[in-house]
Amino acid sequence: MLAARDLTKEYPSGTGALAVLKDVSFDIPQGAFVAIVGPSGSGKTTLLGLLAGLDLPSRGAVTLDGVDLTRLDEDGRARLRGEKVGFIFQSFQLIPTLTAVENVQVPLELRGEADAADRAQDLLARVGLSGRTHHYPTQLSGGEQQRVAIARAFVNRPRILFADEPTGNLDGATGEKIVALLDALNRESGATVVIVTHDLTLAEHAQRVIRLRDGVVIEDRPGRGAPSPV
Repeated sequence: MLAARDLTKEYPSGTGALAVLKDVSFDIPQGAFVAIVGPSGSGKTTLLGLLAGLDLPSRGAVTLDGVDLTRLDEDGRARLRGEKVGFIFQSFQLIPTLTAVENVQVPLELRGEADAADRAQDLLARVGLSGRTHHYPTQLSGGEQQRVAIARAFVNRPRILFADEPTGNLDGATGEKIVALLDALNRESGATVVIVTHDLTLAEHAQRVIRLRDGVVIEDRPGRGAPSPV
């Protein structure tokens, strides 16, 4: 589903090129739930941007659902994201003038789909917000806002979902619930889920944990969510 090959990302600096990522390679199959972890400055957010086609590597390639992102122009990458990718952001990024259900409907309405309202209501029910559909973001707790953002990310039935520090603005208990919800939706929908986090405890919910340090993969191992060996 997703393959990184020798990914390197460099930025110019006063003393020459600064390498933020260095020859990163791995494969993520369809339906996997993967956590990319590392301290601040490890390169994990840069890696997420490359995997999602938001940026291009200095060297190397990313293949998403059989398409080499490095061979597409910016418009082509945007079309691919619109068709196959969902995003969850640390800051939620809900539209404050829209209700919960309206926020979830937006991606479907942009595509002109007739069942936008019904699908939005269904997804909000699945994330436990059936009684909060007509509330505005300011009327919702942080955890509820993040659940709205998760419903919005899944509404287009993405093949892959990227989450950048999805629990970063939440307390520990709420963060645990959000990661458990992502795990449940991953299993129900079959979508690949890739989360970036600095929280190793939350990352252990994933099936697989990839750890970065100084732009290099230093560990790639199963998480607690991995299937038990037969």
